[in-house]
Amino acid sequence: MIDKVVFDDVARALAAAGSTVHAAEAHGALCGALCARREYAVEEWFEEILPDESGRDGRALADLHAASVTALAGEELEFQPLLPDDEQPLDARVEALGAWCQGFLYGFGAAGTVNRDALPEDVPEVLADLAQISHAGAVGSEALEVEEEAYAELVEFLRVGVQLIYDELAALRAGQPARHVAH
Repeated sequence: MIDKVVFDDVARALAAAGSTVHAAEAHGALCGALCARREYAVEEWFEEILPDESGRDGRALADLHAASVTALAGEELEFQPLLPDDEQPLDARVEALGAWCQGFLYGFGAAGTVNRDALPEDVPEVLADLAQISHAGAVGSEALEVEEEAYAELVEFLRVGVQLIYDELAALRAGQPARHVAH
């Protein structure tokens, strides 16, 4: 589902709204909050990533929010992190992967609803791994084929790890009170 939302469209929508947030980081923050909170409205996400009220009607951003909610909650394991396509240089994709993980950790922590002591045992391990991936860099130390394969493995780990976190925290989210956001 997320593959219908194009990375470049999200990046353009953020730039047009005056945001300096990397498109991958914005999506990571969204997904982190969606994993930790029962409800995370698109307006709340806009408050995090956009500098002011302008640009909050960005279709690409609203589509990304809706697609992310659907993909994470779906039973088909459709979730994909929003990253540049494979035609982009590897160093740009690695930078985006690190930004995505930083955003996820921010969104998860900023959601403010998860007691770290109440986390299922796999969740802190995946969060620690995401923290390590957030420091990804140093492209060019191995053969390009080896680095491409390593990047693909990290993206797959990220995809599965985030889905695991979302699924593991389902009961925690269900126990949270419903929030009413003023529009």
